Amino acid sequence: MTLACSVVGAAVVALDGTVLTIAQPALQHDLGADTAQVQWTSTGYLVAVASLLVFAGRLGDRYGHQRLFVLGCLGFAATSARIAVAPGIGWVVALRVTQGVFGALLQPATLGMLRAAYPPDRLGMPIALRTSAIGLAAAVGPLVGGVLVTAYGWRAVFLLGVAPTLAIALIGLAVPTSRQTTREEGRGAGALDLPGACLLGLALACLVQALAHGFAPPALGGALLALGVAGAAGYAFVRHERRAPYPLVPAGMLLKARPGTKRGSLGRAGPEASGRGPGPVAAGLGALLAASAALSGTLFTATYLLQDTLALGPLPTAARMLPLALLIVAGAPVSALLKGRFGARRVATGGAGLLVAGVALLGRTEVTGSALATGGCAALIGAGFGAVMVTATSVVVHRAPREHAGVAGGLQQTAMNTGPVLGVALAAPLLASGTALPVLAAVAALAVLACLGLPGGRAAGAGDDADPEPGAERRMADTPTRT
Repeated sequence: MTLACSVVGAAVVALDGTVLTIAQPALQHDLGADTAQVQWTSTGYLVAVASLLVFAGRLGDRYGHQRLFVLGCLGFAATSARIAVAPGIGWVVALRVTQGVFGALLQPATLGMLRAAYPPDRLGMPIALRTSAIGLAAAVGPLVGGVLVTAYGWRAVFLLGVAPTLAIALIGLAVPTSRQTTREEGRGAGALDLPGACLLGLALACLVQALAHGFAPPALGGALLALGVAGAAGYAFVRHERRAPYPLVPAGMLLKARPGTKRGSLGRAGPEASGRGPGPVAAGLGALLAASAALSGTLFTATYLLQDTLALGPLPTAARMLPLALLIVAGAPVSALLKGRFGARRVATGGAGLLVAGVALLGRTEVTGSALATGGCAALIGAGFGAVMVTATSVVVHRAPREHAGVAGGLQQTAMNTGPVLGVALAAPLLASGTALPVLAAVAALAVLACLGLPGGRAAGAGDDADPEPGAERRMADTPTRT
C-alpha cells in the first residue's frame, strides 16, 4: 500500500504539470487573461513548491510522512476541484499557489514513506517503479490533456487528478504505522529550524522566479534583482546553518567526513568536524539537477527545432520524441537491476554519458532531418536520464539517515523541480543562435562529473555502496550535544 501511494502520488503531480501546459491557451482565451497572467499559473505553483519542499520534508521527519502525505493529497485534490470552477484568472493563480503548498507536502512524503517501509537494500526497485510512473504520466499527459480540452474545455484537466488523489489519501490512512517509530524519528529529527526554512525558501523562490521569467530585456531588471535576493538569502542560510543547534539540512547528509571525525551543522569546521568535500548525497543531487536541466532544455529546444525549422506538426513532433518517454518507463526497472550488479557510480555515469550523446547528436542537422535518427537520439536521452534518476535518487534516499529521510526527499524534489526551470532558462535565449543544444550537452556533461561522486560498490551492503542504515555513531555525530 505504501508503494501504491508513492507511485500514484508522484504520477498525479507529474500528470498535473503536463496537462496544464496543453490547457493554458484555452484557459487564456476563456478567462480573457494576458500571457503574463497565464504564465503565473505555472510560475506561482513552481515558486510555492520549490520554497517549501525541504521544510515539508523536515515536517514529515518530525510528525510522520504518512500524515503529511494524506494532508498533501487532500489539499491537492480540494484545490484542483476549486480551480475547475474558478471564476477568473486571479482565482486560478491564487489557487495554483495554494496547490503548490500542498504539492510540497505531498512530494517529499512519497520518498520518505518508501524509506521507512523498505530496507535500504530493497529501495532500488520501488524507486524505479516510481520513476516509471512519472515517465508514463509525462508521456500520456499531453495526449490526455488534448483530448479533455477538446471535448470538455480546460476546466476538465483539473478534475482529472481529483479522484485518484482522494483514493490514495484513503489508502494512506489505511497504511499501518508504528507510533513508537514515529516518536523515535521525531526525536532524531530535532527541533524545527524555522529561520533556516525561511531563508532557504526565500532563496529558492527568488531563484525559480528569476529563471522562470527569463532574462529577456523586458524582464531583465526584475530577474537580476531576484537573483541578487536569492544569492543573499542563500549566503545567510549557510551562515545560519553553521550555527544552528538543529540545522534544517544536517551537514552529515551532504559532506564526506574523515573517518573518526564528528560532523556538526552545515559547513562547520573545527577540531571535531572536518569534511573532505561533497558526499554521495550531494553528488546525487548535483546529478539530478544537471540531468533534469539538460532533459527539459532539450525537449524545449527540440519542439521549436522540429516545428519551426522543419515545419513538422505537433503530432509528428511528439511521435519523434516518443522513444524518450518509453525508454524512461521501460529503462527505470532495468537501471535498478543494473545498479545492484554494477553499483550506482557505473550505472549513473553510463546513463549520463548516454544523455550527453543524445543531446549532442540531436543538434546535428543530418540527425534532425531523419525521423529514425531523431527517435534514436530521443531513446538515448530517455535511457540515460532514467538511469541517472533511478540511481541518484536511490543514493540520496538510501544514504540519508532514516530520521532525515524527509529532508532527503525534499532535496531530491527540489533538484527535480529547479532543474527543468534552469534548463529552459538556458535554452530560450540561445534558440536563435543555434547553440542551445551544445550548451545543454555541456550541462549534461556536468551530470557525468557529479555521478563520479556516487558510491562504487556493486550492491547495497557491499563495498562503497554499503552503510545502508546509519548506526548509532553516525546518528550521534549528526545530533548536537546539549549541555
